Amino acid sequence: MSTLEALQERAAQRAADRAGGSGRLRGHIVCDGLVRIYQTEGVEVVALQGLDLVVDRGELLAIVGASGSGKSTLLNILSGLDTPTAGIARVGSYDLLTMSARKRLRYRRHMVGFVWQQTARNLLPYLTAMENVALPMRLAGTKSVRAGRKRALELLDMLGIGHCAARRPDQMSGGEQQRCAVALAVANDPEVLFADEPTGELDEATAVEVFGALQTINAELGVTVVIVTHDNNVSGQVRRTVSIRDGRVASEVHRGSGTAVEYAVLDRAGRMQLPPSFVDALELKDRVKLNLEPDHVEVRRG
Repeated sequence: MSTLEALQERAAQRAADRAGGSGRLRGHIVCDGLVRIYQTEGVEVVALQGLDLVVDRGELLAIVGASGSGKSTLLNILSGLDTPTAGIARVGSYDLLTMSARKRLRYRRHMVGFVWQQTARNLLPYLTAMENVALPMRLAGTKSVRAGRKRALELLDMLGIGHCAARRPDQMSGGEQQRCAVALAVANDPEVLFADEPTGELDEATAVEVFGALQTINAELGVTVVIVTHDNNVSGQVRRTVSIRDGRVASEVHRGSGTAVEYAVLDRAGRMQLPPSFVDALELKDRVKLNLEPDHVEVRRG
């Protein structure tokens, strides 16, 4: 069994333990016909156009897509930072469309953690690494000061930066700061961790360390991890990569046992997005002809 498969198996077991049994693994995150419309100066911008997505409990998932495709909007909605316009968005038992302000605050404190791309945005500059990680526990009132410091040290050690416990962010490297940010994001033992381009400002070697921290959290704590990324080294090391285009899920890549298979995604209405490379290669435009064969569908120029 490869290292990746071993980590994935361990993460699934940790997730099953958290859920109280393997029968509850399906649909930890569910989006159905999700729509988000922004209005600016009288102009409507549709960021999500009926997006469908299901993420299993304990999964480590990568989301990719061009700038403006809707991936960051999706992450902001799922993390409780933004409110959807229509559709279904559920994380665990939380309905993100109907949450009150009080419930949304509880959701963000206890249910989910978040890691930003900008290292400076994740940590308070005047606190040490240990103090940064312990702060969410103090704010939520989940642990005493002593217990919070103990858990902070345990998380920092787990992610290989125990030596940074007494250092402030300006005394740590970019990679150490991001691993500290991961520890901070899971301080209150959330069920889900969202990361928006967590390796975007790092060199390749440091990015590997940060992604390793996310894998560790997924495997050791059973936390469901969703990463938005442009980094092929990240998206190529997860079991499932979801590609978003024009506000909808366009395709998925599934990996396992040394193989990778790409699937186009059908929504509930039977709509499918053809890969741009296919459209360009066959010069498809406006209309296409569909022929139903016994085991496949043909798409031809109109």
